[in-house]
Amino acid sequence: MKAAVWYEKGDIRIEDVPQPKAGAGQVKVRIEVCGICGSDLHEYNNGPFIIPSKPHPLTGRKGGPIILGHEFSGEVTEVGEGVTRVQPGDRVTVNPLIYCGECHYCRKGVHLMCSKLATVGFAWDGAFAEYGVFPEYSILKLPDNVTYEMGACVEPLAVAVHAVNRSGLKIGDNVAVIGAGPIGLLVLQACKAAGAGQVFVSEPIKTRIEAAEKMGANAVLNPTEVDIGKEIAGLTDGLRADIAFDCVGIKQTFESCIKVTGRRARICIVGLALKPIEVAFMRLWGHEKELTFSQGYDGEFPAAVNYLADGRVRVDDYITKTISLDDLVEGGIKELINNPDKNVKILVKP
Repeated sequence: MKAAVWYEKGDIRIEDVPQPKAGAGQVKVRIEVCGICGSDLHEYNNGPFIIPSKPHPLTGRKGGPIILGHEFSGEVTEVGEGVTRVQPGDRVTVNPLIYCGECHYCRKGVHLMCSKLATVGFAWDGAFAEYGVFPEYSILKLPDNVTYEMGACVEPLAVAVHAVNRSGLKIGDNVAVIGAGPIGLLVLQACKAAGAGQVFVSEPIKTRIEAAEKMGANAVLNPTEVDIGKEIAGLTDGLRADIAFDCVGIKQTFESCIKVTGRRARICIVGLALKPIEVAFMRLWGHEKELTFSQGYDGEFPAAVNYLADGRVRVDDYITKTISLDDLVEGGIKELINNPDKNVKILVKP
């Protein structure tokens, strides 16, 4: 079968590799659609990043070669011994977390915090391929009205729903989303679905400004043109936002979160900061603001599927391009790196 194999930084090859077989407790899936994630870009530019540099305790995988891809949907073609929840022909998506099930956090049901956590597409062969094999516990069926393209968006939407849960959002809270990239746009919609009052978005790129407007933002502000703190204050009788989500993860966007939020507000950091960020401690302390962080998902996959099925979250304007597996590097990864102003989410059809 054809697959996109990561070997090292800057080296992803489209190769013919053996088809995997479903072992006991495993499910074989024919991959229909797989989205390109920012994490895939990190692996191409700076890897190994999430890909383990020493043998992983659960999967044994170390570095390359490894098949990337963890945002995907497909059809079950084979089930291993003991599998009862799905059968060939089922349309599915997959939660890519691979966990031990035995540590303190797994016993509490907080699988994201598993002390031996692995992820499909980094420490387990992923879905930039024609077929993949995954644990039965990771499989979720898709309703008939959720297309394969929508199914490939369940994983990033689960990230957004988890962020909303981590933020402690209450019905009626006013929200600021800093950064309207793939996750920011889904956080915007997840906040609306969860009962937020007004949702404001800060974004400088025209394509993403237009997407945020289409997806229901009450106001989209360009931080290069206006003082977003004063603008949001003017839209909230001076109170500013109750919650801000940093969906970028750099010094400027963290500072924006401080500016746009009011007293005793909550700031949820969703974007990954690759460098240390200086914190305006006095401004946080003086207004008793709260900081929390969100970096994945626990049990949010079913909610994400339901949001797509009932239309509370739409991804038509979120998906900007669909390509073949052969075009993954040039038309997908490099395109997202070099032309972020033209793209939000690029999907791949193996």
